[in-house]
Amino acid sequence: MNPLELPLLTDENIHPDVVQGLRARGKDVRTVVDEGLGGSDDVVVLRRAHSTGRVVVTHDADFGKLAIQASEPYTGIVFLRPGHISPSFVLAALAALEASSISVTPPFIAVVERKEDQIRVRVRSDA
Repeated sequence: MNPLELPLLTDENIHPDVVQGLRARGKDVRTVVDEGLGGSDDVVVLRRAHSTGRVVVTHDADFGKLAIQASEPYTGIVFLRPGHISPSFVLAALAALEASSISVTPPFIAVVERKEDQIRVRVRSDA
């Protein structure tokens, strides 16, 4: 299954226009604000996402560190690089991920890296 077919939880660093764009594409997306987690530590966000079966979408590498180094349970993480770029840039990277042949089984980490017009996706699966 494609990583974006699962329910998503966007971190605070994901622009609202990205959230709106994902919802317009029919994605099941909740934000940390929707979940009452605004300002919460990353570990709290990761735990909520896991308990609700959601994939964290973020620009923050700390989620991967929590999952791998701290062994926090997780359903999935989509780490977008570079971070904090225009919403259209981010949505194009997510569209490339969705259009890719990448298939995952939770738990997984997908790193989507965009440099100019090139998008590279790497996946780590612990399934």
